[in-house]
Amino acid sequence: MQGAIARVCMVMAAAILNHPLLFPQENATLPEQDEELVARMREHEERLKLERARLEEELSQLEEEQEETSSEEGSSWYFWSAVSFVLFFAIEVCRSQGGADAAIRPAEDEDVFSESGSTTARTVVLDKDILSNFCDNCAYTSAHENWRVRGFVEGFADDLLESLRSVCDRQADMEVGDFIGIGSMFESWKVCKPLMCDLIVPFSPPEPYSFQFHLWCSPSSDMPPDMQGCGRIKVTKFGENEEGCLCGSADLGEDMLCLLHSKDDPLKVGRSPDELLCSRNTRFLAKDQVMKWFQISVTKAWGRISYKYDFELNFRNLDAAGALKIRFRSGKVVVMNIIPVVQLEDTDAYFVSHFPSDCDGTPDPCWPLSFAVYERNLLKHFSKRLPQNSCHLHCLQIVTFLHRKQTELTGKSALTNYHVKTALLHLLLTEGASAWSIESTEPRLRDVLSFLQRSLHEKRLHHVLMGNSKVPEEIQVPEMIRKAQPVNLFRSLVLQRELYAATVGHFHEMLRNAPVLLQEYTPHLSNGALHHRPDASL
Repeated sequence: MQGAIARVCMVMAAAILNHPLLFPQENATLPEQDEELVARMREHEERLKLERARLEEELSQLEEEQEETSSEEGSSWYFWSAVSFVLFFAIEVCRSQGGADAAIRPAEDEDVFSESGSTTARTVVLDKDILSNFCDNCAYTSAHENWRVRGFVEGFADDLLESLRSVCDRQADMEVGDFIGIGSMFESWKVCKPLMCDLIVPFSPPEPYSFQFHLWCSPSSDMPPDMQGCGRIKVTKFGENEEGCLCGSADLGEDMLCLLHSKDDPLKVGRSPDELLCSRNTRFLAKDQVMKWFQISVTKAWGRISYKYDFELNFRNLDAAGALKIRFRSGKVVVMNIIPVVQLEDTDAYFVSHFPSDCDGTPDPCWPLSFAVYERNLLKHFSKRLPQNSCHLHCLQIVTFLHRKQTELTGKSALTNYHVKTALLHLLLTEGASAWSIESTEPRLRDVLSFLQRSLHEKRLHHVLMGNSKVPEEIQVPEMIRKAQPVNLFRSLVLQRELYAATVGHFHEMLRNAPVLLQEYTPHLSNGALHHRPDASL
């Protein structure tokens, strides 16, 4: 019995070690004209067939003897027989596929999830004419309308924030700065309606208070693993850790004045955590408190200027401070997200109270850190170096369009437009500039879809700026962020199996429906020409 098992193992080991796929040549191609190599492979195959026939004969004899042995030994023998059959079958399958095809197939072309029989990024049918027509319509209609909407939103936001400052107490309330435009509308790849503009508005505490930051990547950080990419914001008072000013403990008399503190400035003596929008019984800034304050302030500010505008303004989501919806008399709708943020020291990174795409968000007092300004600058950096009329933004528009349409069909998933943009930025950092010409829209689109599919398969999609040495230095990402450990944007998929299954199903359906969705947007006329329906809703 043991001898037979040993012979089985020897045959399997010999077959595997002699297989050409295990130790490929340095040049792993298989020239058809190499007759000597082909002859050796045929001899090798004949030897394997003879060895397999001899093994089958021994197996049949041992099977007869096995009937007289105990049930335990029988089960063990059937187990080894099954293992042998599976391994020989795998070897035959590998040989039938051919050494050349497997050797020259690039890693990025691997069809993940192929075992499920689902449509993959490499097999989905993408018509070049339809893609070209889609890109032409997006480039014209979105650019023309987006500039008009952006101009209106920027003017209205300026007016609203100026009114907000007027209703706030400059000595008691948070100080509000100027807005910064981020996201798809300000990166020139927005195509979906209603048109949405994302604006971040920095704010800071009144004097003599300031913010102190505790990042997840700090050496002394105690942030939990699921809070990577976040930080806490502590509200501190000037001189709080020092002995303090003598004017607070000594009687200076009526004729003596402190050069640091005025008699008419009682608010600077001390304020409660609630007044400073902190979490209960702590000095850490609370997102919930900030959003309540900001929402009340925006409501008061709109009340002062509403008479000047001929449209209706409503809050779209009461849980998001500045999620506004503007509806004109004509029925046209413009969506705005005015998001209160805290600037990280003197960088262009901002702690964000909430993201528009977030359903749950992080619990207080953890604030997610946004690098949207750096990402916008990175896209500008590539636009200057890529070929004229490059296809990188078109790829982003097409995938986000497909994702939105699929979401309308099957509901929300963990996949967001930000994940799509992250995949594109990773590819832009690795692919050469010449690869993104407008003629390469189809292969680059497949690359983006394949990158996303592979990331879902691995449950790993790293943030493009955190811990990435490929980012150009001129983008000026802070050193502490550049040297930090990469942050996995798909970490929630590792922890939540149901969410992962739903997201994978969403992505497969999106690939399967892609030809139909694009065809619906750019239907063929009876004469075969392509035409864009002017009433088609993106």
